[in-house]
Amino acid sequence: MRLIQVLGPGCDQCRQLAENAEAAVAELGIQAAVEKVTDIDRIIELGALMTPALVVDGDILWVGKVASVAEIKRLLCQQA
Repeated sequence: MRLIQVLGPGCDQCRQLAENAEAAVAELGIQAAVEKVTDIDRIIELGALMTPALVVDGDILWVGKVASVAEIKRLLCQQA
């Protein structure tokens, strides 16, 4: 199972990124857990200097803006 983490303090952009990630996972039909990380210390520990950020299996793949469902699907397919 893949781990997708959405990093951010809980702002509207962070919530939208999480929704888009969940939609991408559903559309691809893959097994993945989508986790929202809101703790600033944990976000920094994961290496993100800006939010929102998208981390897939420990790799930061997207930072600073909301990725669309299509963009997330492309990222997930590239990482497979």
